[in-house]
Amino acid sequence: MVGRETDVMVLGAGIVGLGIALKLQEKGRGVTLIDREEAGSQTSFGNAGIIERASFLPYAFPRDLGELLTYAMNSRTDAHYHWNALLTVAPWLARYWWNSAPSRYQRAVMGAKPLIENCLSEHEPLIAAAGAEHLIRRTGWLKAYRSEKKAKAAIADAEKLRTFGVTAEILDKATLAEREPHLADGVIGAIHYKDPANVSDPQGLSLAYRALFEKRGGVFLHGDARTLSADGAGWRVETAAGSVRARDVVLALGPWAQEFVRQFGYDLPMGVKRGYHMHYHTTGNAILNHTVFDADHSYVLAPMANGVRLTTGAEFAHRDAPPTPVQLERLEPKAKKFFPLADRVDPKPWMGSRPCTGDMLPFIGEAPRHKGLWFAFGHAHHGLTMSAVTGRLVAEMITGETPFTDPTPYRVDRF
Repeated sequence: MVGRETDVMVLGAGIVGLGIALKLQEKGRGVTLIDREEAGSQTSFGNAGIIERASFLPYAFPRDLGELLTYAMNSRTDAHYHWNALLTVAPWLARYWWNSAPSRYQRAVMGAKPLIENCLSEHEPLIAAAGAEHLIRRTGWLKAYRSEKKAKAAIADAEKLRTFGVTAEILDKATLAEREPHLADGVIGAIHYKDPANVSDPQGLSLAYRALFEKRGGVFLHGDARTLSADGAGWRVETAAGSVRARDVVLALGPWAQEFVRQFGYDLPMGVKRGYHMHYHTTGNAILNHTVFDADHSYVLAPMANGVRLTTGAEFAHRDAPPTPVQLERLEPKAKKFFPLADRVDPKPWMGSRPCTGDMLPFIGEAPRHKGLWFAFGHAHHGLTMSAVTGRLVAEMITGETPFTDPTPYRVDRF
């Protein structure tokens, strides 16, 4: 017996699912949002808090043999892997490596371009309507470096990004010291990317979006996506409040999506990059004014509501394997030399998983063999960044409007 009828169900209340639900409401659709947990409490909880309007160059798989050998040693700070996971992740990593070749990498750049270009402009009205301006800092972020070699590489990237209209200011040591007087450890300069916006509490933004969704008449229910089943011309899911039925259902399940869609016959080349964060008090009167990426050791320090957040690079492991915060332990002493961090705030490191595809682009679109089943996942490190613009694209496709950009690069059957 169906207990509730709605136009669209969105499965997954992370920041991507929330963006989709809100944009569907703007198109006049009734939406029920379903998740086992609180909104934004899983993958969307932990990140550097950047709506990354400057990230037009996806992170490619290294292709230099010497660099690959250093990764194989498993002692770097930017990446770590579990030996017992290598066979599992190998097919995805092989595609990732293949699509990182220069000729194919350009497809990823151009595919991501319309999503990055519109990421902040699609968030802005939601932030305003949700009353979440107090969570936003419009200070951009800094890419700091210690050597001329790193400086040359950073400046070259900045020049490439300027061709996309990105605002990038090159800071010498003195100018950087004026903006971030408490950085130390031999920093000689930085690139200041000014276009991105910063979020001081990523889950706080998710909760503000949930409140806006409910204010607009949306319904949030606790339920398990694994109960999804076809029901006539639509779909049904069981929730704590009973069954819900809709003509369309959107899967915004992040790192759980790959295994979920196998039940419908879709074997997608995906993997996860696990990551960790920890918050810190600061020593004395030290203040971090910007989010800062340490280019020499590949970690981010971000001023957050709960302290300064240190976020690590990627860990390649089984999604549900016990946490192994090796990178955090390696990075903490380096970060304390870089900026005067004091005691840890959190009782233990947070760990989450990023859903990554084999070509660095998300899956956005209708399932080829199932009418009314829509995919919206695989955003890697850019779930927060691309959530609202993904919502716009999904909403336009579901309502039959002409999409603002060609969705072909994100089609489900592209592999």
